[in-house]
Amino acid sequence: MSRVFNFSAGPAALPEPVLRQAAEEMLDWQGSGMSVMEMSHRGREFIGICEEAEATLRRLLAVPPHFRILFMQGGGLGENAIVPMNLSGGGAVDVVVTGAWSRKSLAEAGKYADARAAADTRDDGHTSLPPPAQWRLRDGAAYVHVCSNETIHGVEMATLPDLAALGCRAPLVVDCSSHVLSRPVDWSRVGLAFAGAQKNVGPAGLTLVFVREDLLGRALAICPSAFDYRLVADNGSMFNTPPTYGIYVAGLVFRWIEAEGGVAEMDRRADARAARVYGCIDGSGGFYVNRVQRTARSRMNLPFFLADERLQDDFLAGAKAAGLVQLKGHKSVGGLRASLYNAMPMAGVEALVDYLADFQRRRG
Repeated sequence: MSRVFNFSAGPAALPEPVLRQAAEEMLDWQGSGMSVMEMSHRGREFIGICEEAEATLRRLLAVPPHFRILFMQGGGLGENAIVPMNLSGGGAVDVVVTGAWSRKSLAEAGKYADARAAADTRDDGHTSLPPPAQWRLRDGAAYVHVCSNETIHGVEMATLPDLAALGCRAPLVVDCSSHVLSRPVDWSRVGLAFAGAQKNVGPAGLTLVFVREDLLGRALAICPSAFDYRLVADNGSMFNTPPTYGIYVAGLVFRWIEAEGGVAEMDRRADARAARVYGCIDGSGGFYVNRVQRTARSRMNLPFFLADERLQDDFLAGAKAAGLVQLKGHKSVGGLRASLYNAMPMAGVEALVDYLADFQRRRG
């Protein structure tokens, strides 16, 4: 069977060269006589794999030395609890709600802190981004949380907010799960960033955390030891057994990105992919519709709808027959969605655009 073009929002497609290398090394990693899955996380071989993955990631995103990179577990949903247990001190937390994921963050933080919405775009169906100058930030908040790319609703922050310019001294916490490594990060504006790997980095099970050193050592007494950022950092992400195979595959993805031209090239490709698909949707005369304001549109996750939603099942069946899969929208919003992560080749984008045009010709 030939490989399909997989538009899943996550777990998502991985670069084919990465999959081939992982397959070649499955039974015998570089002459060790064993799979990475079988290695001790404290053995020389795996420690080398982990250190290389971290070093490559630090280069790719130009992560400053005063940030620690942690390889953890629990995904983005887990971090919604782990962050407030580490940073809130049980006090105030401000969350900017721009979609389903930041709403989950608000609800979870409320279990450990006085969490409130500093802004909320629920009234427009989460199709816009509230200007930072209009956020209702509280003096003394422990941190401000944003989701810089909303996977379900398809809104993305092109630039991170400058809290200092707003007169806010709280650190910015960023859930960047679904667009990490697709654009540069202004670390001067960030206190902590996290990303589940299964969208743009590697297999499910690994979570990346970038945390400023001065924010370590603040965990609440109820925080499990394995999720205490200070303990994880002091033990080089080896306080407990980390997701070893996920780290290995992520390291291969990091090397692939670097070989392809780095984050700057991923940024350029993201622009090109998104422009091609949005251009087709916008040029369809209303046959296809994207409801997100143009200045807030995500380049990674593109939700769209058929004007006549009775055609959706036929659309999806035809897409699958054409080798285009996982185009159904999230159950909470319906419609359709194309996720265009770093691993999506332009050939997949062109195949999708051709299918969109062909389906409109036949059914429009």
